[in-house]
Amino acid sequence: MLRSALLAALRQARNPRRPRARGTDRRGQIPNMTPMTERPAEVATRTVPGHWEGDLIKGARSGLAVETLVERTTRLVILARMERTDARSAREGFTKKLRHVPAFLRKTLTYDRGKEVAEHKRLAERLAIQIFFADPYRPWQRGTNENTNGLLRQYLPNGRTCRSIRSGS
Repeated sequence: MLRSALLAALRQARNPRRPRARGTDRRGQIPNMTPMTERPAEVATRTVPGHWEGDLIKGARSGLAVETLVERTTRLVILARMERTDARSAREGFTKKLRHVPAFLRKTLTYDRGKEVAEHKRLAERLAIQIFFADPYRPWQRGTNENTNGLLRQYLPNGRTCRSIRSGS
């Protein structure tokens, strides 16, 4: 009784997620990943703009998804609708959105280890940006983006997430 009352008082009113079973990744590895430990020190201080965090929000029942990009200093959020969740669609979506950002504001992009960024080398070449990857099972290393995604999920509930965001540049 008390537990359910406390859960209802939370903003998201649900149990926190439990970590998935640890083990070997059976989906393959992303080649040539640059670990987050090699990022410039200025990224952690948030004093210089141009350092981004990225992620993908997938719809529950549809194949649609939304890419989220958050700039760490200014907290600017860029959303891109994706029809598919494969690596090519992610690269095209990130390229389409980030090319409108001035080059001096495109220094680094930190991402999780999702398969949708398997074409990160091509993205880095096209946009002249350095791409780093967070450690496995460490979502707090990209805290700005994780917090933004939580807020987006609250205001764009499942089933409507991808239909609510118009495609376009």
